[in-house]
Amino acid sequence: MKAEPEFLATGHRKTSSARVRLRKGTGQMIVNKRTLEEYFGRKTSQMIVRQPFELTDTMGKYDVRVNVCGGGLSGQAGAVRHGITKALIELNPEFRSILKKAGFITRDARSKERKKYGQPGARKRFQYSKR
Repeated sequence: MKAEPEFLATGHRKTSSARVRLRKGTGQMIVNKRTLEEYFGRKTSQMIVRQPFELTDTMGKYDVRVNVCGGGLSGQAGAVRHGITKALIELNPEFRSILKKAGFITRDARSKERKKYGQPGARKRFQYSKR
């Protein structure tokens, strides 16, 4: 008996990183040993995670197992989407043009700007006093 091929990919967003395993199945999504709905309570986060499947018409055809860590839930959802996108491209290179047009392949590198020393915040400055 030959085992089903498994497609692995890593996605990143802000300080989050997600390890994604894609395998032919019924569309079951497990994130950190919990269902997608259990882990990402917000509908927007769930929608972000499902976007690559909706775009490539593969919804319900693959089982997804994700191990995600770091950052908050919003960044984690972005990291999972990035990982799923990369796994789908590994699965079928024809998906690349569709996913690239949607902007899912590019890693969204925006992260929080660091606070500078001698200042109250990243951009905020102390109030100027003439006298």
